[in-house]
Amino acid sequence: MKSRLDKILVDRGIVQSRERAQALIMEGRIFVEGIPITKSGVMVEDSAAIEVRGEDIHYVSRGGIKLEAAIKHFNISMEEKIAMDIGSSTGGFTDCMLQHGVKKVYCIDVGYGQLAWKLRNDPRVILIERTNIRYLGREKIPDEIDIATVDVSFISLIKVIPNVLEFMKENGEIIALIKPQFEVGKGEVGKGGIVKDETKRLKTVERVRENLESLGLQTIGVMQSPISGQKGNIEYFIYMKLKFADRNR
Repeated sequence: MKSRLDKILVDRGIVQSRERAQALIMEGRIFVEGIPITKSGVMVEDSAAIEVRGEDIHYVSRGGIKLEAAIKHFNISMEEKIAMDIGSSTGGFTDCMLQHGVKKVYCIDVGYGQLAWKLRNDPRVILIERTNIRYLGREKIPDEIDIATVDVSFISLIKVIPNVLEFMKENGEIIALIKPQFEVGKGEVGKGGIVKDETKRLKTVERVRENLESLGLQTIGVMQSPISGQKGNIEYFIYMKLKFADRNR
C-alpha cells in the first residue's frame, strides 16, 4: 500500500506536522530507500525505509528520535520511573527517556567511551561500560527496573531478554528494537547486509514475539521504526509488559 510521503512522515512520528514534513522534503533532507525525494506528494510504499539527513535534532543521536516515536505511538509514561538502557551506545534512548521524565537510567554497553559527554555528567545516569547484559551481576543494579529499552546488534533479542527480566519489577515494561538482519538465519541476509523481503522481516518479528511471550511477557504492540538502521535495514519496536508471576517460568 502506498501513501503520500509527507503523510507517512507524520504518521511515523518523524515530524509533528505536514508543514514540517513538506519543508524537510523540499530541502532535500528526506531519503526513501536511499534516494532523495523533493516532492511531498510523491506516493511511496508504507513500509519503505525512510531516512532524515542533515536535520538538527534535540537528542544526542537519532536513536532518541526513534524512541520518541515509540513512546508517542504506544502512549508510554516515563515519569519518575527507573530505567535501564541496554546497548546504550551514544545515549539516544537514554537522552530521550530523561527528557520524558525518568528519574534514573542505568546505561549498559559492551563498548567503552561511547556515551555522550552531557549524559556522562548527568547525575541521573549510572554508566556500566564494558559489560554484556548476559553476564551482569544482580548486585550491580540495586534498584528494580520499571522500564528497559534494548537496542543491540550482532545478537538475537531472544538471547538477551531473559537476562533483562532478572532486573525487572512486577509489571515492568520493555521497549526493544527488533533488527531482522540479526534475527534471520544464516544465508537469509541479502546483499549489503539488508533484509529486503518484507514477508521475511514480518515472519522474523512474529517469531521473536512468540519467543519473548514464552518468557512471561505480554505484547502491547509492534511498530516499524520511523528511521531505518544505518545500512538501510527496516527495524521494528516491540513494546511488552512483564507479568511478575510468570517471570520464572
